[in-house]
Amino acid sequence: MTTRATPPARRAPLTRDLVLETALRLADQGGLESLSMRKLGQELGVEAMALYYHFANKDEIVDGIVDLVFAEVELPAASADWPTAMRRRAISLRDALLRHRWAIGLMEARRHPGPANLRHHDAVIGSLRAGGFDIVMAAHAYSLLDSYIYGFALTKMNLPFDTAEEVGDVAQTMLEPFPAGEYPYLMEILTEHVMQPGYDYGDEFEYGLDLILDGLERARHAQTEDV
Repeated sequence: MTTRATPPARRAPLTRDLVLETALRLADQGGLESLSMRKLGQELGVEAMALYYHFANKDEIVDGIVDLVFAEVELPAASADWPTAMRRRAISLRDALLRHRWAIGLMEARRHPGPANLRHHDAVIGSLRAGGFDIVMAAHAYSLLDSYIYGFALTKMNLPFDTAEEVGDVAQTMLEPFPAGEYPYLMEILTEHVMQPGYDYGDEFEYGLDLILDGLERARHAQTEDV
């Protein structure tokens, strides 16, 4: 009795979406420096030259995966008041940046942004304009919010500790070369706040965000009074 050989598994057709999804996964795993046309081809089981049927170069792929990150960010809902919309968008953007650490320096740097990128920016500006901000104040608000969101995410991902338990070891390493009592206020905040059970630096984000939103609301109100 003859046995038939099992046919090889059929590879999924090479599509633009499949290339981008795979590129995003590689960037998440090893950073953007680990993403090359050769490695991407290997991951997809094709020659690197096959990728050029869908993309002119690596930079076009980077444009595409940045757009995928923008697509993950919650857009401001038309039905929400502007502080609620901006708060939810800010938290969603911060979370997306922490999931895709390689993207933080690229989100606002693309010369050829994709539709999710453009849709995101348009929706944020539209929410601010609908909330009563004039064009200049909307630009100020957008700049302030993004400076805070991107800056916080960058700080969070580069901290030398992840948990309150790790802070003690980091603090000891940092302060050991110096005489005891040399930096009393730093020691105070470390021992009485940061090293306490349950501390998470990430919790600071919403406190600062609410201060910014309150300040923007006061500025928006003052702007309408001046009209």
